Amino acid sequence: MAGTAGTPGTPRVLRAMNDRAALDLLMEHGQLSRTRIGKLTGLSKPTASQLLARLEAAGLVLASGTTEGRPGPNAQLYEVNPAAAYAAGLDVTPERILAAVADITGRTVGSYELPTPGRRPAQPVVRQVTDALDGAVKAAGLARDDVHRLVIGTPGAFDPNTGRLRYASHLPGWHSPALLDALAAALPIPVEYENDVNLAAVAEQRLGAARGHEDFVLLWNEGGLGAALVLGGRLHRGWTGGAGEVGFLPVPGTPLVRQVTKANSGGYQELAGSQAVPKIARELGIEDIPTGPYAEVAAVLVARAAEQADVPAFQRLLETYATRLATGLASLVSVLDPELVVLSGASLTSGGEALRALVQAELQELAAARPRLVIGDVREHPVLRGALESALATTRDEVFDTAAASR
Repeated sequence: MAGTAGTPGTPRVLRAMNDRAALDLLMEHGQLSRTRIGKLTGLSKPTASQLLARLEAAGLVLASGTTEGRPGPNAQLYEVNPAAAYAAGLDVTPERILAAVADITGRTVGSYELPTPGRRPAQPVVRQVTDALDGAVKAAGLARDDVHRLVIGTPGAFDPNTGRLRYASHLPGWHSPALLDALAAALPIPVEYENDVNLAAVAEQRLGAARGHEDFVLLWNEGGLGAALVLGGRLHRGWTGGAGEVGFLPVPGTPLVRQVTKANSGGYQELAGSQAVPKIARELGIEDIPTGPYAEVAAVLVARAAEQADVPAFQRLLETYATRLATGLASLVSVLDPELVVLSGASLTSGGEALRALVQAELQELAAARPRLVIGDVREHPVLRGALESALATTRDEVFDTAAASR
């Protein structure tokens, strides 16, 4: 493949570019033959053979069977070596930490859940993080040193100016100014921190409904109401990491809340957060409202309403909820004018197409912007999946850089 403008055309750099192109093709397609790799990259057969031999010697690809059922001799197939590197992700909430390890192909090879109930953590946060990570590493049959990188997703965000967690007063034990240094000392691997809703957006951008989209908003509603903003293909985090903390957004229909960070409350959260759904249901006379955490109760009620939309009370529940969601969403899309809005989190995805269509119709009434609304595709632990995808992206850039490895 030809070098790009401004890239030194040294043989080592050109080889590295071809290596990465081949590895990306194997990541995309799975098993490929030498001939197929040559055609897709534009390389000659001898050059493709040298490339594959080089990658195999480096432990980055494996010979993995042969083609069958075609005329002529069977061709050797190659695939990315799953054991070339591993990455880990953590999804942190006040109730538990979910941890997982994935091989470089993205396949989850080990997972673990560490309960963390109570307002006062029974263990220091550093111990919680290392225990959760070690549980997933052990489940994968690996050692901690086998993990190349870790991404931790939490509510709120670590302020890049102070290193302290903001916008998440409900996460006990995570607000010490020395926490990041303590974690760095306890974990001798690169560690990154990201807002949980941002990671759900990463998962949708890499694997789900936002693939191929450079500008989109992800609206999240589960334990809390939040948003992620992707502009020009990149996450927009804001000066303090608080971009998308729309739970605090003042909206019509709720009292104006002052000192919202101390109250951990706000207009949009009160209007359309998960805790609003059972209140709406009770006001409409709906009976048999389940008990439990707000997010779980809201998901059950919204799913029931979508399934029984012909029942007037349930139809009214969906309509009221959709109007409240669109009220805050209108402010976002009016400022950002995104191409797409992804609805994610159980309190939204449980409503399916019935809720999506109602929110879309209400938004068209309230905002001049006309983004397309879709339901998120990544339903199983989207925050954890986004953490893994984020960790894997950087890991692949480092491990697949054969030019750096040859220096």
